[in-house]
Amino acid sequence: MNDMSNIHELEVGFDIPALPGMDEADIQTPCLVLDLDALERNIRKMGDYAKAHGMRHRVHGKMHKSVDVAKLQVELGGACGVCCQKVSEAEVFARGGIKDVLVSNQVREPAKIDRLARMPKLGARTICCVDDIDNVADLSAAAQKHGTQIECLVEIDCGAGRCGVTQTADVVRIAKAIDAAPGLKFAGLQAYQGAMQHMDSYEDRKAKVDIAIAMVRDAVDALKADGIECDIVGGGGTGSYYFESNSGVYNELQCGSYAFMDADYGRILDKDGKRIDQGEWENALFLLTSVMSHAKADKAIVDAGLKAQSVDSGLPFVFGRDDVEYVKCSDEHGVVADPKGVLKVNDKLKLVPGHCDPTCNVHDWYVGVRGGKVESVWPVSARGKAY
Repeated sequence: MNDMSNIHELEVGFDIPALPGMDEADIQTPCLVLDLDALERNIRKMGDYAKAHGMRHRVHGKMHKSVDVAKLQVELGGACGVCCQKVSEAEVFARGGIKDVLVSNQVREPAKIDRLARMPKLGARTICCVDDIDNVADLSAAAQKHGTQIECLVEIDCGAGRCGVTQTADVVRIAKAIDAAPGLKFAGLQAYQGAMQHMDSYEDRKAKVDIAIAMVRDAVDALKADGIECDIVGGGGTGSYYFESNSGVYNELQCGSYAFMDADYGRILDKDGKRIDQGEWENALFLLTSVMSHAKADKAIVDAGLKAQSVDSGLPFVFGRDDVEYVKCSDEHGVVADPKGVLKVNDKLKLVPGHCDPTCNVHDWYVGVRGGKVESVWPVSARGKAY
């Protein structure tokens, strides 16, 4: 799947946006570019933080959908494995050599359960989330059928209002059912508060997470009272990891966007009121785009529009410049305000996407750049794996 031995047989501009060894200036646009130095610094920084706080870091693979990036996070950041949201996505990481994979979501459809039950045969610890006791029997039957083991986390809805149970009694009841089911193993709790990750205020985020921490602590204590231990108490994102890691109850973080950084996350404030993309984390992911028209004196038209990015969290910003601004987009065009006429046709701009996850999902490749040269070209390995 990730065998890139024939990469030099691919045609630049048709199959692939660049090849290793090319000058950065010759990369075909629009495409995703990674500043490898910044990426590696982000990865090491989070890895050092997790280690210093006695936490495991299970990186969120749904952000980048890349086996190569995940392996870098394991090697440089000491990540224990990955979490992702879909079974097919999880299979990509398992087939790519990641040994510990959590589907941080519910798996209910019979064919998907069957595929999940086969994943341990790929050599990966396989974990999923459960929020309904009726799911337990189906997971157990599939694991027994394939002679494998599926580990299960009971998911707590700690404020996101999506999946998960809200009552400690339900947590205990489901955990006991998992514990008693052949082929299954109760592994702990999933408690990710996603709804607050992008709240600008540090104090507002803390208030939301404090509620989640109290819920998780109640559940852990109730399970212990029944003689049930949690190997994993997982959660925490780029906007909250410092709260969970100092909670005394969580032991795994699930941060994803920290590695790349996007415009929306970058706007949130740290405890000192500073944007987190101005010191805490670096922008490492860019949507590289070229000026294709400047027929209007005060605006440039670039080749990165809606089909090259997601704007659900707002428009991208132009990295490193305050003299031009990305102001509008349609399917294939982006409009860049250029009041002083400083841009010319074929100039390239680095855009910081509004939301990295869905932007990465519409591309096939990452172009890794260091020192003005293309050092690596990595596939977006789980691109389209939404099953």
